Amino acid sequence: AELANLYQRGDVKEMWDVARETHLTFNLVTFVLCSVAVVIAAWSYVLTRSRPVYLMHYECYRPPAELGVSEEFFMEHSRSAGVFSEENLEFQLKVLSRSGLGQHTSLPPAIMSNPPEISMATAREEAHMVLFDVVERTLAATRTPAQAIDILIVNCSLFNPTPSLSAMLVNRFKMRSDVVTYNLSGMGCSAGVIAIGLARQMLQLHPGSRVLVVSTENITQNWYFGNERSMLVPNCLFRMGGAAMLLSNRARDRWRARYALKHVVRTHMGQDDAHYGCVYQREDADGKVGVHLSKDLMRIAGHALKANITTLGPLVLPLSEQVLFFANLVARRFLGLRKSLQPYIPDFKQAFEHFCIHTGGRGVIDAIEQQLQLGDANVEASRQSLEWYGNVSSASIWYVLANIETLRGVRKGDRVWQIAFGSGFKCNSAVWVALRDVNYKHSVWSHLLGSAKKRV
Repeated sequence: AELANLYQRGDVKEMWDVARETHLTFNLVTFVLCSVAVVIAAWSYVLTRSRPVYLMHYECYRPPAELGVSEEFFMEHSRSAGVFSEENLEFQLKVLSRSGLGQHTSLPPAIMSNPPEISMATAREEAHMVLFDVVERTLAATRTPAQAIDILIVNCSLFNPTPSLSAMLVNRFKMRSDVVTYNLSGMGCSAGVIAIGLARQMLQLHPGSRVLVVSTENITQNWYFGNERSMLVPNCLFRMGGAAMLLSNRARDRWRARYALKHVVRTHMGQDDAHYGCVYQREDADGKVGVHLSKDLMRIAGHALKANITTLGPLVLPLSEQVLFFANLVARRFLGLRKSLQPYIPDFKQAFEHFCIHTGGRGVIDAIEQQLQLGDANVEASRQSLEWYGNVSSASIWYVLANIETLRGVRKGDRVWQIAFGSGFKCNSAVWVALRDVNYKHSVWSHLLGSAKKRV
């Protein structure tokens, strides 16, 4: 009876209409809020996700045969300069004979001249020879017009003209007016990895972009004509070279890219005075400029390497190796076994198939091989790069990778570790993963193709 009365007064219908409108309103509000949440989440993902960094191609500089320097020529040329004492000529011969350099490394035309012609003009001539060649061949190999380059990064530690080397390339290749350029200087032999790290950061900020990275060192401007032995060593080790690398984050480039960049780990020991000063450009007692190398350089490099791999290890090592390392650390540090228990060296051969060690000298390669227990096979490419091209500074890790690709080959899924040392003091690592099989025949190693040992 009560329900009938409500119906007659129309209250039931009114209650139904209110309920229906409330339900629809609730559904609409819920839909709008959910849609906004989805849009915010999607946009946050787009903004914060790590974009891939692909290595499309790279080229290394191969100097012409007429710039080749044998040990005999080097000593005759040094003697004819008339500035080195007999004792220091013998010292240079001793360093050279133990350096790991072979009979076919190269020096720029200005140093080869008799007498040497050292000037800004001849230093620029060397830069033109190296940079123009590697950039032109890299762009040609990928069929990339210079105007398609969005970001240009050049690193050269000791030659910093005005306009910059990056401006030199913009002018030579007529790049766009809005190309973003960087010129890294004074960062030593590890600056190639630093440049790759900067490229990665830029590619995270700029979707759909291509970055050209160019690494070199200028020998002409920095040859030492004095008699301080710690500053004569670079004359014996450093040689002419350079490399250009094209990177991209464009999704459509993945199918033809060679590698994807996984990690860049940088270690800077400059807070310590001994580390900071172990590679130091200065004048000698006679006012002649050169780069001083400390006698403690190898010890300092060992400290930097240890710090770098302590950060790198957890990123790349399998869990089993990390557990063994941690257990050893606890036993030595907290259980009083420091004297009786040797430090555990993680097996980085379980993390990488290929090792590209900076060709700083025979001692550098030997020390890393011994400290990381790599074995001869894993450092063979670095030894050959040192033998044929010498210390080409920041470009050396690319000569080593080119050696591996040309003479052994890289399989899809292989992991590559590039590690370099530089003034400051710095130790830097880059980790790449091959996206496909790579057997590219680099011109810098074509002369060894007949003796190549392919991977089984």
